[in-house]
Amino acid sequence: MTNMDSSSQRAKRGRPVAICVAERRELILDALDEVFREAGMRGTTMAAVARKAGMSKRTLYEIFDDRAALFQAYMDRLRTAIARPLDDAAVDLPLEQRLRLLLAPRRPDSPPDLPIAILRALVAESPERPEMGRTFMSRGPHAVEEMIRQELERAVGRGEIRIADTGAAATLLKDMLRASPLDLLIDPDADPCDRDVEARFELALKVFLNGIEAAQNDG
Repeated sequence: MTNMDSSSQRAKRGRPVAICVAERRELILDALDEVFREAGMRGTTMAAVARKAGMSKRTLYEIFDDRAALFQAYMDRLRTAIARPLDDAAVDLPLEQRLRLLLAPRRPDSPPDLPIAILRALVAESPERPEMGRTFMSRGPHAVEEMIRQELERAVGRGEIRIADTGAAATLLKDMLRASPLDLLIDPDADPCDRDVEARFELALKVFLNGIEAAQNDG
């Protein structure tokens, strides 16, 4: 290797590593988790998150307009861990298997403390900033309902099941599968163990699939 080649290699090694916006977002959201665990909601400022992520406040604000946008992105990431869109191969599976792949409980990597704190902040601020609450609902619970509704519509079209109102059925199934967040909002120690979460999921899915067509007959 020539001296010129050696200098070029050293220069390359000395350059800061460029990362894409998606990677920066993940770094920031991981940093948000850490800052909250260390300082609580009061200490979770944009400046603190930027420091923890190893970037400037300016860079942070280029990605997230404010703390509300940062919190919403965190909840969006949590939603993708709760409900996972199906790939092309999975859509050919029977309805029960599709619903399991879409909705089967997986405990997030982080404890629920920050999501619950964000929900409390949303409840407190929504009367003055209703757009925050509407955005959270549309990108959170309503987005999950829409994913379920699409699978139920697919099942109806294939003759797998009879459902007159797939939207109402999707809302019902979503609410059956998991405990209400109100439990944790009121009692921080009410977080159920994995076994209880899985047992509820299994019971809810069985009751829904066995009962939804009977409900059509009764109607």
